[in-house]
Amino acid sequence: MSKFAEPMSRLIDELKKLPGIGSKNAQRLAFYILRSSDEDAEALAAAVHDVKANLRLCSVCNNITDIDPCVYCSSATRNQRLICVVEEPTNISSIEKTNHFNGVYHVLHGSISPLHGVGPEQLRIANLVTRVDAGGVDEVIIATNPTVEGEATAVYLSQQLKRLGTKISRIAMGIPVGSDIEYTDEITMLKAMEGRREL
Repeated sequence: MSKFAEPMSRLIDELKKLPGIGSKNAQRLAFYILRSSDEDAEALAAAVHDVKANLRLCSVCNNITDIDPCVYCSSATRNQRLICVVEEPTNISSIEKTNHFNGVYHVLHGSISPLHGVGPEQLRIANLVTRVDAGGVDEVIIATNPTVEGEATAVYLSQQLKRLGTKISRIAMGIPVGSDIEYTDEITMLKAMEGRREL
């Protein structure tokens, strides 16, 4: 393996810590940064610094924001009585792309996964229960991922929130639009059959 100058080795080591970045990609990125202009390198460093210095979690929904409460929680045009629960802040953009949901969000920052040592206490569930218990919530939509962990999280949340008397719903799952039933696995097919609706 080639020996790089210490600053380059340090940059490569730091880039390798990013998810999905191995040694080769870290080297490519490091050399790209080295070849870029001083202004571009400074802009990248400043952007990384600003993210760490200026972003925080919304005190209401736990979304990543630069203002508190976030734009969704403080919006006068959004339905504050409808809460959509998601695992990660990145899930919000997928829902927003539909231009159909006009409620607010609650971000758990993960899902229940005993194999990875993540229980309900490691997630941001307590302030969701507090939000619902305070009243003023008509429905909670659980939009966790269709994985074993996401299902376990949905079941746990449902049990915790149903006792508060609020309507709890789960996003529908099933066969993706444009796909072929022939290639659908049995779990997806089961969810599609369970989630059927009258025409």
